[in-house]
Amino acid sequence: MPEQEAAALNRFGVNPETGEADLDAINSRGLGALAIRMGIALTEFTRERAVATMPVEGNTQPYGLVNGGAYAVLGETLGSMHAGFLAPEGKLPVGVDINATHTGSASAGSITAVCTPIHAGRSMTVHEIVCTDDNGRRCSTLRITNFYKTIPSE
Repeated sequence: MPEQEAAALNRFGVNPETGEADLDAINSRGLGALAIRMGIALTEFTRERAVATMPVEGNTQPYGLVNGGAYAVLGETLGSMHAGFLAPEGKLPVGVDINATHTGSASAGSITAVCTPIHAGRSMTVHEIVCTDDNGRRCSTLRITNFYKTIPSE
């Protein structure tokens, strides 16, 4: 019996038949121009969480520490992508609020961000993103809220 053709991935890189994300497809397509410029790479993407890394080099402020805005971009990228993964059929996540508390910073190596849903409803999601340095020290904690908007007819 011939093998069945693999299902097309949705706009968030998820196979709708299996519910699994294709990391290679997502990373090769890119996470958006800004995320690509900052070197953000997705390393895990499941219903339970999303994980990505970002190099410190190129994402620092004048004092050599990771810029607080870089943490925000990392958090928004992961939170919005994961909200899209969890989105009801025909809906698209739109970020409506993000906040960050920076409790440390890195000057070398990379940052790892772990994004977990706090609330995943029919009309909105809330995610927490914890950013740590290479030693596992927490540098920033973010929260993002996404509203689900109906995708316009094409």
